[in-house]
Amino acid sequence: MQEDVLRLLNPKAGETYFDGTAGYGGHAAAIIQKIGAGGEAILVDRDPDAIKHLGKRFGDRVGIMHDDYAGAANKLQEQGRMVDMILLDLGVSSPQLDTPRRGFSFRDDGPLDMRMDTSTDRTAADIVNKIGESELADLIYRFGEDRKSRRIARAIVQHRPITTTAQLADAVAGAIGRSQDIHPATRTFQALRIEVNDELGQLQTALPTLVALLKPGGRIAVISFHSLEDRIVKEFFRNESRDCICPPEQPICTCDHVATLKILTTKPIPGTQDAINPRARSAKLRAASKLTPKQKEAPYVSKSKTT
Repeated sequence: MQEDVLRLLNPKAGETYFDGTAGYGGHAAAIIQKIGAGGEAILVDRDPDAIKHLGKRFGDRVGIMHDDYAGAANKLQEQGRMVDMILLDLGVSSPQLDTPRRGFSFRDDGPLDMRMDTSTDRTAADIVNKIGESELADLIYRFGEDRKSRRIARAIVQHRPITTTAQLADAVAGAIGRSQDIHPATRTFQALRIEVNDELGQLQTALPTLVALLKPGGRIAVISFHSLEDRIVKEFFRNESRDCICPPEQPICTCDHVATLKILTTKPIPGTQDAINPRARSAKLRAASKLTPKQKEAPYVSKSKTT
């Protein structure tokens, strides 16, 4: 989706770029080239492996922060910093999936880990082996959107202790069978990964701070791979593009909300079939720009909802 990202962020020479999930620097390299030597790039990731790679790839040409994007945005805001562009490429990266010791995938057996930041304590194994069956079923249903969550949770509890990805995948497959287009454990692995890394909570918390970090006229783009992530971004952009967020049935506005964003993508831009990066197929890209003072002033629209 690099061409769409470049078009929407529209990087210009001398601008400042914040990449909250820089990974191995694919998007960053293209944008750094556009902003040139006079620009500034701040690359953030919570994965220590990614941080090492970014350091080797870009050296002292960029600022590198080992943090999650919510924490990094808060630190920059406290310093009074502002940026022209923000990119979030959410979810798990291909190198994480392809490294068995990280425990994100069932394709190769490995420890049941799933931590994006390996300096944190709680692993997927902790969740699988320690929480109750009902709580586990709710987690798989909510984050994995799997209607067979109760049957899966029951099987997991029966097979405890589970310490490897293969053990978990086999337990799930044994509970619900294998006659599906995708591996039966896919949604369970997704749910556990989201829980371990608090992916949805971080996104909800970070979006207001990220918009505050943007300069007027600045652009923000978010690539999501999960319907719940996309829904959070969609609703946030929609609310921040309105001068009123009162309930539709309320005749007079009382919220005093002021729009901060202009939506650049009426509908999400979908990923494409990509033989090199199959996960791109489920991608959805949304973008918005921060309103300038002039855009906020014109034209005035009454907040009265009476007809």
